[in-house]
Formats: sequence, structure tokens, C-alpha cells
Amino acid sequence: MKKGIASGHRPQWNTHIGFLLAAVGSAIGLGNIWRFPYLCYKNGGGAFLIPYFLALVIVGIPFMILEIGLGHRMRGSAPASCAGASTRWEWLGWWQVIFVMFGIVLYYSVIVAWSFYYLLLSFGLDWGADPNSFFFNDFLMISKGPFEVGNMRLPILFSLAVVWFLNWFIVFRGVVKGLERANKLFMPLLFLLILILVGWSINLPGSSEGISVYLKPDFEKLKDMRVWIDAVSQIFFSLSLGFGILIAYASYLPKKSEIVKDSVIISIANCSFSLIAGLGIFSVLGYMAHKLSLPIDKVVSKSIGLAFVVFPKAIGMLPAFSQLFGVLFFGCLLIAGLSSSVSILEAFTSSAIDKFHYSRKTVVSLLAIAGFIGSTIFATQGGLFWLDIVDHFLTQYGLVLGGILECILIGWIYKAYVLRGHINSFSQLKLFSWWDYSVKIVIPVTLAVILMNGFLKEVTSPYEGYPWPALALIGVGWVIFTLFFAIFVAARPWKDY
Repeated sequence: MKKGIASGHRPQWNTHIGFLLAAVGSAIGLGNIWRFPYLCYKNGGGAFLIPYFLALVIVGIPFMILEIGLGHRMRGSAPASCAGASTRWEWLGWWQVIFVMFGIVLYYSVIVAWSFYYLLLSFGLDWGADPNSFFFNDFLMISKGPFEVGNMRLPILFSLAVVWFLNWFIVFRGVVKGLERANKLFMPLLFLLILILVGWSINLPGSSEGISVYLKPDFEKLKDMRVWIDAVSQIFFSLSLGFGILIAYASYLPKKSEIVKDSVIISIANCSFSLIAGLGIFSVLGYMAHKLSLPIDKVVSKSIGLAFVVFPKAIGMLPAFSQLFGVLFFGCLLIAGLSSSVSILEAFTSSAIDKFHYSRKTVVSLLAIAGFIGSTIFATQGGLFWLDIVDHFLTQYGLVLGGILECILIGWIYKAYVLRGHINSFSQLKLFSWWDYSVKIVIPVTLAVILMNGFLKEVTSPYEGYPWPALALIGVGWVIFTLFFAIFVAARPWKDY
């Protein structure tokens, strides 16, 4: 390990609950609210919970133990921890934090900005009677394709500035005064809001039909390999694995820490939130179908369409207090998004401080400015196309490949049993040798299946019908650029205290 990484200069969480809430905050994001319920509905309802929880036990929790254990052992950010495991692998840690900081959070912050703007619109239900036309034609003013970037959308740019200011303000204040305090506010508030929404939603006419469609098991679906791949993908992405976040957060833990127990708590909290959010989402969709006298499948939409088209329409149809419901729903999206985006900013900040010993205030300020400027491409009329392509390639290839390489580094080079020994020396809940095999074989093989499945689909039919030049220049180019940037930064010398 590089000199100075594990020195007394490293901050620590003020309380254990502060770490847990921050880690849960990094895991719970927008996908928990709009992606999981749709996946559950599409992949067999309640039957989908079987591969989902198997993926949690086989991939999710073991990988989280790896990341928290690694950060705790090395007392450093992702690059510092990878360098501590093997000096030749420092680039991997940099690649993880670079493609999430200069990739994922750039477009993710734009979706958070949409949520903020829709929160303001909720007070007057200003999306009108046709939320679909409002979102695509009035709000996004969407262009014809990714190469027709068009003009900057000022409502999005304004909201984006607010989001980046909040990101900057929270991380600027440090681990205890910023991240810990913010998540001690955000997480209880988020769970309270979602419980209010669910309690309200399940009492609406038609809600029971919506919940039935959401959870009714269709065990025939389990014969489809894609259902199992979706389950593993959702677990991997929703737990913020491979982002470098958990490694950085764990490096702020005290020496005596219950790593295994904490990993289980964080994972279960994240998955429980997804299940609960799904009840609220499908209760409202059931109400909407009831009011329109349509089957549920005619009103369900996936991803962004669910949050910014279908739900605004459903909110406008509520019998009373529809503005308040809108404020609660988009307030949930805003808080879930912010808690995740600040964790990404912290992962890179921690890395830069570890290696170059710049001041936190300088790093965070420069990152926030760079992040805001980088996000503006996604705030243009062609921004939705760029968002979709970059998201697909960075998550499908960057995150998954990074996860495989992380397992190779810890499982085969550093040796899984060495890290297991460190974890067991502090944890009352012990790891057994099965964890070694999980890290060395089960997780990387499972992630490799996801990677190959995505690649084969890419070859047979371009993603979402986009032309290959767009996919190559925007998607593949972004992945390759972040990799070369990571190798360049890793080659810079470490600065000692």
C-alpha cells in the first residue's frame, strides 16, 4: 500500500448508524422506484422474487462484503485499495470512480434535475392533461436523434444547477458534517415518504388489482434465462456494487466493525425499499386502470416513461389532494437521486485526496463545476438519446467488467482467504470458505454471463435500434475514454504526506 493512505489523516464516521444510512442511501436510487417494480411485473410477478433473492444471496451480499471488507482492510478509496491489493491494479480503482464520476453521475444528475422540476410542477399539476406530450415535446423538446443535439433546455439547466449545488454543498462539508448529516435526514425522510405514499395508494379503488398484477406469481417465466439475468443485473446495479462507493465509505469505519452484518443490513434495506415502492407504484397503476376501464398492461410503462409520463397522468386523476401526492412522489425521487449522486461524488473525491492530498474543498468544488458542465450535453434537446446510450454501455459493460476484474484481483491475486481472515478477525458473524469460491468463481462467472448475453444481443441487433455510429462514438467511445483516463491517472506518482 502506498505510504500515507492509512495514516491518521483519514476521517471517520461519527456514528455507526451514520455509515449504515449513507451506504443505504448510495444503494437506494431512482431505479428502486421505477425499474424494480417494472422488472418484477415483466418477469413473473412474485415468481421473480425467487431469482431476485437468490441473486442477493449468491452475488449481492458476497460482493458487498468484498467491497466493504476491502475498504476497511486497506483504509483507502477504490484506487488506493486496489493498489494495496496489487500495485499493478491501481488503474482498476481509478476506472471505477472515473466512469461513475465522468459518466454515470453526469446523466444521473439530469434525471434528478427532472425530478426537482417535476416537484415544482406538482404544486399546480402544470404538466396538464397530456403528460406524454408535455414531457417529450414541451419539457425535453426532444430532437430526432443523438446527432441532432439541438438547443439547451433552460428549465433542465436551471434544475441541474440546483442539483449540482446540493451535491457540492453536502460533499464539501465532509464525511461527518456533510454525508452523515445529510443521510441521517434523507433516509428516514425517504422511508417515511414512501410509506405515506404506499398507505395512501393501497386505499385507492382498483389498487388491489394493481398489486395482484405486480406480485401474482407466474412460475413459467422462470424457465426463461433472461429472467434470471435481469434478477442478477438488478441486484448488482441497485446495490451500487462496482462503483467504488462502498470501498470509500468502508474506509471511514473504525477498526472494530461488523462487516458481514452491515453488508446484510444494507442489502436487505435496499431490497425491502424496492418491494415497498412497488406496492405504491402498482396500486396507483391499478387505480389508473380502474378509472380508465383498461387492463393494467395498457397503463404500465418502464423506466423514465413510468415516472414522468404515466405517474403524472395518474396523479392528475386522483380524487383528492393530487398536488400533495405529486409533491410526495417527486420528493421521493429527488431524495433517492441525491443520496446516490453525493455518494458518487464522494467516491472520486476520496480517491483524489488519497493519491494527491489535495484539499477536500478544492477537489469537490472543481468536481462540481466539471460535473455540471459535463452534464449539460444531457440537458439538450438530444440529451435523452445520449443518456440512454451512455447509460446502457457504462452499466452493461463498464460496471459488469469492472466487477469481474475486482473479483479476479481479490479472489486470485490478493487471495480471498486473506481478506476473509481480516473480516473474521472483527466480525461476530463469520465468513466460511464458501465465500472464497463465491468471489473467485461464482460471481465472476455470473457477471460474465450477463456480459456475454448483452454483447450477443448487441451484435444481432443494435441497442434500441440506434445506428451503429451513434453506439460506437457515444457508447463504446465513452467506455474506452474513461479506461485510458484511468490508466493515465494511475501512472501518476503518489504524493506522500
